[in-house]
Amino acid sequence: MKKVEAIIRKSKFSAVKNALHEVGVNFFSYWDVTGLGNEKEGHVYRGVSYSTSDIQRRYLSIVVNDDFEEVTIKAILESGSTGEVGDGKIFVSQIDEVYRIRTGAKGGNTLK
Repeated sequence: MKKVEAIIRKSKFSAVKNALHEVGVNFFSYWDVTGLGNEKEGHVYRGVSYSTSDIQRRYLSIVVNDDFEEVTIKAILESGSTGEVGDGKIFVSQIDEVYRIRTGAKGGNTLK
């Protein structure tokens, strides 16, 4: 099993969510995060332009069976990209075991 974590633009969340549902990834967690990166967002307040290093993004945490890793990553890459600096990152790590709390079942079948 793999854990796919993605940091994406908040404006692309709906497109990424729909793309994940289309490939069969129907469960994941997400939350709003603030971070620092190469992109510098500019703001205008009362006619004065300034930039900030705090960038608002959405963080997705998705655990999938190994056979869903590639389609999950492809869905995020294709739907989350604008081609500009600041589109985000995807991190993949190995998950050793998964347990379903309700039944105590363990293994890849608990992800279905």
